[in-house]
Amino acid sequence: MFQPNASTAATLPGMAVPADAGGSPGRLSPAWQRLKERRKRLELLGIGLGTEISTDLGDNIGTRGWWLGLGACFALCGTAIVLGTMVASIPQTMRPAITPAQREMVRPQIIAPLALGGTTGTVALPSPRLVEALAEAPERPRLELTARTNGRDSFETLLRRAGVSAADIAAVTALVRPNANLAALPGGSDIDIVLGRRATKSVPRPLESLGLRAAFDLRLAISRVDDALQIRRIPIAVDSTPLRVKGMVGGNLGRSLRGAGIPANLANDFIKTMGYAVDFQHGIGKKDRFDIVVERDVAETGDIRYGALLFAGLERAGKDPVELGRFGPAGHPEYFRASGESARKGLMRTPAGGARLTPGFGMRFHPLLAYSRMHQGVDFGAPMGSPILAAANGTVAFAGPHGGHGNYVMIKHNKELSTGYAHMSRFAVRSGQSVSQGQVIGYVGSTGLSTGPHLHYEVWLRGQATNPVGLKFIGGSQLSGASLGTFLSMMNRMRALTAAGSAVIATGKDGHRGRRSTRMH
Repeated sequence: MFQPNASTAATLPGMAVPADAGGSPGRLSPAWQRLKERRKRLELLGIGLGTEISTDLGDNIGTRGWWLGLGACFALCGTAIVLGTMVASIPQTMRPAITPAQREMVRPQIIAPLALGGTTGTVALPSPRLVEALAEAPERPRLELTARTNGRDSFETLLRRAGVSAADIAAVTALVRPNANLAALPGGSDIDIVLGRRATKSVPRPLESLGLRAAFDLRLAISRVDDALQIRRIPIAVDSTPLRVKGMVGGNLGRSLRGAGIPANLANDFIKTMGYAVDFQHGIGKKDRFDIVVERDVAETGDIRYGALLFAGLERAGKDPVELGRFGPAGHPEYFRASGESARKGLMRTPAGGARLTPGFGMRFHPLLAYSRMHQGVDFGAPMGSPILAAANGTVAFAGPHGGHGNYVMIKHNKELSTGYAHMSRFAVRSGQSVSQGQVIGYVGSTGLSTGPHLHYEVWLRGQATNPVGLKFIGGSQLSGASLGTFLSMMNRMRALTAAGSAVIATGKDGHRGRRSTRMH
């Protein structure tokens, strides 16, 4: 065994062992002596395998120490296997808190299954002396139901489906019919129904009360008094102040109107009406301003109903403002200029709502055919799907595919005048159909020889293609006398309306709140 030189210091990992302080030859220092004793004990624990506790089975194969190490390895593995079989595995599922039989016994104590019509347990719980068993569950004294109109089912069908008896349906119908048009009830309206207690389950429940919105400004309430049904009319307060909205034209007049809160149908009416008086073919500026007044009813329930276009105005930079007002007998109103002259003049100036004039009439280079040819009409750039309007009253002479025109419609207005509309995405009329000025006949598209969505508009006069921009037509009718005075007064009232944004609550002499006037953006 290696013995350190007494005259030098022995160095071990992590520890310096100095020689004896006395420097005696052959004598170890106390620290080295303690380390030597410790190594002897480790040799005993290693069972004669040298100074290491573990044996490397890849070294000294076949020696006594190697065989001892291999035996120790097998002994340890066998011990681990035996001990592993003695450990019980943890069950994957927990035992139920109660057994199925116990669960069935406690079901009579649960209220929810009984309320839903469930069965009780097999073992009945003992009942107190004051509890009397019922032969069957009692019915509710009243049923409150709501039926909603859908535009398909009749009023009687809705009541029958809700459980109202045939006799009560007949009585209710007789009461409601003089006060409301049952065939024209608005879709989505609620009918509140209350059914009362019945003597037995074999007879229908009697109708106790019924309420419905019969009209925008009327609600009907039916109730049973002394075994007879009675009806009561409940008026709904409505503010009918017209709505006035002003705004900037922007990039697209129709989108600007809808963005200002004007419904789509009224925005289209504004554009169509302006098409009689404004030459959209020469364009309108983005900074030009529109002025629109429409009928609007606001019920005290918060419901809003829009009516007709009353006033249409357009202020263009450097040009006189255009103002059109709706005037005339009920069912046949027309739009007149501020001077009382009818806005309708022969052909509409712009047959596509809010469109902008692009290439004009005459010779031009065709981008797809790559050569110059006669352009027999004018083009209006408009978004895909924009409505195309009939320029005047007439009959559809042709509607269908037409070569480079794509989907094409031709309208014959009289023996000398016809108009054509090309590149439509889809049709709204058919051949032989009569159309009126401003009626939608199709929608802007890009069919045929087209580089993008637009309307190609042609005017044929005595069989010759004519520039629509240069056409002149005689004006329409002119108001005069009392009719003109009434019209001018109406126009002044429209101009005096405050643009949306203020709210006024009017009060009567008694101090109670009266008619509400609301103007909104």
